[in-house]
Amino acid sequence: MSDQINEMAERATDKVNTHSRPSDLKITDIRLAVVCSNYDYPIIRIDTNQGVYGIGEVRDAGHKENALQFKSMLLGQNPCNIDMIFHSIKRFGNWGREGGGVSGLEIALWDLIGKVYGVPCYQFLGGKYREKVRLYADTPQPSTPTPQAYAERVLSRKALGLTFIKFDVGLHLLDGIPNSIVGQTTKFENGMSGNWTAPGTGPVTRVTDRGLEAMAAVVSAVRDAVGWETSLCIDHFGHGMMTTKEVIRLGKALEPFGLAWIEDPVRFWDADAHKQVTDAIAVPVAAGEEWYLLDGFREFIEKRAVDIIHPDLLTSGGMAETKRIADYAERYGIPTALHFAGSPIAFMANVHTAAAIPSFVALEHHGLDLPFWEGLVTGLPKNYIVDGYVDVPDKPGLGVDLDYEGIEANLRFPGLFEPTEEWNTPKLSFWQPDKRWDK
Repeated sequence: MSDQINEMAERATDKVNTHSRPSDLKITDIRLAVVCSNYDYPIIRIDTNQGVYGIGEVRDAGHKENALQFKSMLLGQNPCNIDMIFHSIKRFGNWGREGGGVSGLEIALWDLIGKVYGVPCYQFLGGKYREKVRLYADTPQPSTPTPQAYAERVLSRKALGLTFIKFDVGLHLLDGIPNSIVGQTTKFENGMSGNWTAPGTGPVTRVTDRGLEAMAAVVSAVRDAVGWETSLCIDHFGHGMMTTKEVIRLGKALEPFGLAWIEDPVRFWDADAHKQVTDAIAVPVAAGEEWYLLDGFREFIEKRAVDIIHPDLLTSGGMAETKRIADYAERYGIPTALHFAGSPIAFMANVHTAAAIPSFVALEHHGLDLPFWEGLVTGLPKNYIVDGYVDVPDKPGLGVDLDYEGIEANLRFPGLFEPTEEWNTPKLSFWQPDKRWDK
């Protein structure tokens, strides 16, 4: 009987990648390398005393310091206690890129734990609802913003086999079109576009009927070009560039084209403005890429201020928190699409998370035009997109690993996972028990 018990115990642990026991794991180091891209990728590696490591990344266009600021809190911790670690650091994150450090570390911890136990990350989220994850492609703006040029760009995405495509319909389309904007746009000393607003200053642009017709003409041309079997959505033209009433006028002008959603139409923190737009137009409204944690989504969900939540995994709190957010939204009848513009590391984190969300719609892919993108990792299948979908991997952790040559060839500045000892202790001297603040 004892032999049988011992054999069962061995079977239970034969997938564990450890030189001792998971309970003896300790975090020994956190290092980063910043990949130069359209939006830089600060890639994270969490090392342990048993040789196994986890990989993640700070939100695109964020900073490596967003993650390194937590190093002194993680050193010596057992990475398997991920909920305790997340609970201790999440209070120091915030909306937008300020959530990137917390979220990126959370992903790296799940990757590490998955490797230790030989389990794919989706399993930690409750298992998968689907074997394949649908992608939606971001489309670069054409140099000449004409309806025909937009149609050609979107058709090039359809030619890749994608069935869900996003493109930009913003105020930039009105440059050079007479009588499309009311009055004169504000000019800033730093050279920013006159159609943009400084944070907190409020909208500055009103669009004429002629301007609305020009924007609708682009959407009409794209719809005619790709047909009705392709799902289309529009990237944000808001964040405060247009008043709520102007957004509603535009939304109504776009109703005939069967859009899957318009994205971030008003200032991201304004739940009441989102609800005004959502209630007023027949086009679904999606938002959420700047919101942090379930607390940041709660008001929008409970007010049904949007039709679709659109978290960015690298801001919303990582994999488990995004799953919690999606499950909470589902209770209110609100599905989830995932915003994403990072490296293949966070891409795979999104794939695992999408697999575990019952109300999932589609995952954004923002790296289709970057020739180096796939070469940043190993383990990504050569033809990983088939008919607009990507397979959910069954490999341990995220299912990909670092390609050091590919990363080193595309660094923003020298430093391939260099030592970071200066972050080993808290930056505030009064946190250090062996030092006094007045020394």
